[in-house]
Amino acid sequence: MLKEKLKNRHIILASGSPRRQQFFRDLGLDFEVRLKHIKEEYPNKLLHFEISDYLAQLKSLPFLDELKDNDILVTSDTIVWHNNTALGKPRNKDEAFAMLKALSDDTHEVITSVCMRTKKYQKTVNAVTKVSFKSFTDEEIWHYINTYAPMDKAGAYGIQEWIGQIGVIGIEGSFFNVVGMPTHLVYETLNTIADEF
Repeated sequence: MLKEKLKNRHIILASGSPRRQQFFRDLGLDFEVRLKHIKEEYPNKLLHFEISDYLAQLKSLPFLDELKDNDILVTSDTIVWHNNTALGKPRNKDEAFAMLKALSDDTHEVITSVCMRTKKYQKTVNAVTKVSFKSFTDEEIWHYINTYAPMDKAGAYGIQEWIGQIGVIGIEGSFFNVVGMPTHLVYETLNTIADEF
């Protein structure tokens, strides 16, 4: 299996997200969490998955000079795409409310990009999942924001939390992608790296 294939490789997960770290544990992989702060800014001309691809790759750049021959670096970014606009993490509760109010009674896309790098190889993959929400009352939105404090999540929500349980009326694509990691693509790409590089 994958863990056996990667026994001589050192995986570096550059993410402070407990959800992404749990995915790697669930895949049975040994890994190190290593964090470097960057400004998550992108050119205005980028749209849709171009934004998350760019940011996932941008997050890998501070690590390049320190990668060893057996290292595999994994960086990622998630955005919510709604009405031709990218929604990242809200800066405050009012912004979180505005995001959830906009997503209420509508369908949006969640896009997660993952960049995997070694000293000689780089591949970025992404997945797009469509999520439809019921109509939320203001009371429901404020209850969620005040109870779960979703300030670290793109689009101001976690699908695995209360608001997803009461609000999702349709989903098309990978559920795990919405949580923050297209695990099927990560598994596939790590297998390719293990076999070929």
